[in-house]
Amino acid sequence: MGSKKMSSSQGDDQPLSASDFRTYNLLSDRMEGFHNHFRLTWNQLWEACESSGKRGLSARQMITMGLQFCSQLDFHHSIEEQHIFPVLAKRMPEFRKELELLSQHRQIHAGLEKLEKYLEQCRSGEEDLRRDEVKRLMEGFGKVLWTHLDQEVQTLGAANMRKFWSLAEMRQLPM
Repeated sequence: MGSKKMSSSQGDDQPLSASDFRTYNLLSDRMEGFHNHFRLTWNQLWEACESSGKRGLSARQMITMGLQFCSQLDFHHSIEEQHIFPVLAKRMPEFRKELELLSQHRQIHAGLEKLEKYLEQCRSGEEDLRRDEVKRLMEGFGKVLWTHLDQEVQTLGAANMRKFWSLAEMRQLPM
């Protein structure tokens, strides 16, 4: 896997067979699975912010779920940044440090750190859980998170991946 741009043998404008599409779309499909988990958890937390503990999550459940969300998303991004993005960045400018996807990671992490700090204070008893505060903290990075979840999956989709990688190389990519 050198640093020059590779194109599929079929050409970028030719339709892919179903098998070739699956190969080129594999990273996107796998990423979508991870991202769907984050979307689901986000929505559960958001709904809990808008309901009382009687109808939704208890304060303890909300704190636990929120802290797990922060930890899991942070871990997910760490794996991407350390193991996946460096390989993709050799040919795909979207995954280079100075560009949008990694910039989004930084913005998301700034919001995650604030949410995690608040939830830790609630867990320790320093603060009482205020659902409106959790919602405010989530709003601080929600737009960039949702944009990122969609954009990253799209960038890893077959239409884009075939511009940079051969089928054989796709089978060698991490993830």
